[in-house]
Amino acid sequence: MSELVVPVLLTIITASTPLVFAAAGEVVVEKSGVLNLGVEGMMIVGAVVAFAVGVKTESATLAILSGATGGMLTAFIFGFLTLRLLANQVATGLALTIFGLGLSALIGHGFVGKTFSGLPKIGIPLLEQIPVLGSLLFVHDILVFLSVIAVFLITYVLNKTRLGLIIRAVGENHHAAHSIGYSVVWVRMGCILFGGSMAGLGGAYLSLAYTPLWVEGMTAGRGWIALALVVFASWRAWRAFFGAYLFGGITIIQLHAQGFGVDIASQFLSMLPYLATIVVLVLISNNSSRMMLNAPADLGKSFHASD
Repeated sequence: MSELVVPVLLTIITASTPLVFAAAGEVVVEKSGVLNLGVEGMMIVGAVVAFAVGVKTESATLAILSGATGGMLTAFIFGFLTLRLLANQVATGLALTIFGLGLSALIGHGFVGKTFSGLPKIGIPLLEQIPVLGSLLFVHDILVFLSVIAVFLITYVLNKTRLGLIIRAVGENHHAAHSIGYSVVWVRMGCILFGGSMAGLGGAYLSLAYTPLWVEGMTAGRGWIALALVVFASWRAWRAFFGAYLFGGITIIQLHAQGFGVDIASQFLSMLPYLATIVVLVLISNNSSRMMLNAPADLGKSFHASD
């Protein structure tokens, strides 16, 4: 039985890791009061940049760092337009997604058909020798471990540190935070750049480990699922983590269902992750008053010091 279950669970982990990175990063962004709908664009740029650097240098470390940097630079464009030029956050985020998809297609044109050697597996000494659980939980590539560590750190920083208090204060009432001396623009820019780097890491994982190759549009809507996860998780990183694994499990189930003899059209099975996203959003909207209690009060609102 373990020979059948363990490979499926390992595949769920690989499918969930990109969502964990993107959703956890977006939690920080939205906690600061910024609504960035460009997660898909940042992920796809991170994916193509990481893959291009990985193929050219054959260095997994440089590829990962480049993916994070690509997502961060894409996020900087969003931050500059919304924080400095006061562009509409929703429109700018949508434009960023379109821009990222187009830019990635341009950059990745010369890398179609090429492959990357993948990320090496790392085992935690002693723990990796535990039967079944050892191979399932303690032998993964560096990005899987990093995604778990990132969720713990984000949860701790937001809830237990002064920096987290500042971020939450800016998201709840940016005018009050400004009045006591905090730079709303710089705090939000820092959060946007962090969220961009996390989305870039999620994209990098897709092209370096999950596939590993470059395919145009390979994010396939994962950025939008990550955005839904933030709301689903009530803006809590640890809830977003479990939500990502839930959606990752749904993705893998639809891949394995026909192999188990389930007589359902493949097109319907491919719809499952996105159908689940719609169902979750509908259920949340039915209890919008409770959702708004958890949402940052100034989410999506532009800030200007002279207001």
